[in-house]
Amino acid sequence: MNGLERRLRAELARLRDANLYRTRRVIGGRHGVDMDVDGRRCLNFCSNDYLGLAADPRLAQAAGRALAESGTGSGAAALISGYNREHQALEEELAAFTGRPRALLFSSGWAANCGVLRALLDKSGTLIADELNHASLIDGGRLSGARYVRVAHRDVGGFARALEAARGAPTVLATDSVFSMDGDPARLRELAALCRGHDAALMVDDAHGFGVLGEGRGALFADAAAPLTGADVPVYMATLGKALGVSGAFVAGSAALVEYLVQRARTWVFSTAPPPALAAAAREALRIVRDEPERRARLFDNVHRFRAGAAERGIALGESATPIQALVLGEERRALAASAALLARGFWVAAIRPPTVPRGTARLRITLSAAHAPAQVDALLEALAEVLRAAADLEPAAA
Repeated sequence: MNGLERRLRAELARLRDANLYRTRRVIGGRHGVDMDVDGRRCLNFCSNDYLGLAADPRLAQAAGRALAESGTGSGAAALISGYNREHQALEEELAAFTGRPRALLFSSGWAANCGVLRALLDKSGTLIADELNHASLIDGGRLSGARYVRVAHRDVGGFARALEAARGAPTVLATDSVFSMDGDPARLRELAALCRGHDAALMVDDAHGFGVLGEGRGALFADAAAPLTGADVPVYMATLGKALGVSGAFVAGSAALVEYLVQRARTWVFSTAPPPALAAAAREALRIVRDEPERRARLFDNVHRFRAGAAERGIALGESATPIQALVLGEERRALAASAALLARGFWVAAIRPPTVPRGTARLRITLSAAHAPAQVDALLEALAEVLRAAADLEPAAA
């Protein structure tokens, strides 16, 4: 056995011993609410498919039409020969929907965040970031070479001090709009005001807000009477693989921003363009988001039902009003045991452990969808209460 193999096996053993080892489960058929997971049927409560579009046949039909016309792959990067009219149409529709002059399609949210931050910053600049930002924002900031300043979660005063200290340097303040592990919102309006006062650019990752909040237009439109504009948030990123049920991501902003990213965002310049069929499916999903507000109404009915039912049963959740509901259990083994007990009862709720969340805050991350029936939400609540009653060491820690 060579040195590399010894090191890898030792690290894998350490992860198992620490209850941090991760295992893929195999899905058979469609990725929806009622799923085949490792050969058994269960109800899925750990997906980001907030509007139930991932298994919507209309998206598959749109993709099928594009497959017949454009084939399975784009064949090259967009700057070579990979830019299809489906890509162009999707970018134009996303720009219009978000109220921005331009949008640029990326292969994933990770590629978008890493590409944008590396393009906009270098060692002369400063990135100021919420400590609970998504890993893609963290890695993008590190790859940029900029001075990286972490600020305590949602601490507006901390952001103000960091901006004052960075005055004079090219500065980007980056934040999630809805934090993916707790479901709580960033204080976007206050951050926008701070950035305007310090000549810094605010970048918002709206992965968990787009399609869900602000009549589907995202977190910047959550206050319909006074939405945040491009002047408030010059760099806007959202994904297509959550509420829209497809894959990929986009960055929206000014014409100058998008054209600069076309020239300098390495994760876009040097990546094969997504298949045209995915863009066609995303266009159909965007149409549904625009035309079927009842999906969001059902989603938030389920959120309210779940939170009310949890309160009635003494299940301690965080303060989230979004489809992401965290049940913090503390130790990794407790989260794993609770997840396994739920799966045995036919409910798939993933255990989230470090490094995804801080040590000591392992949890069940429960996500609601418009596709969940009220009776399914009630059944999950009963199963959760049963699991927590059955094992005293699974009593939820303070959130």
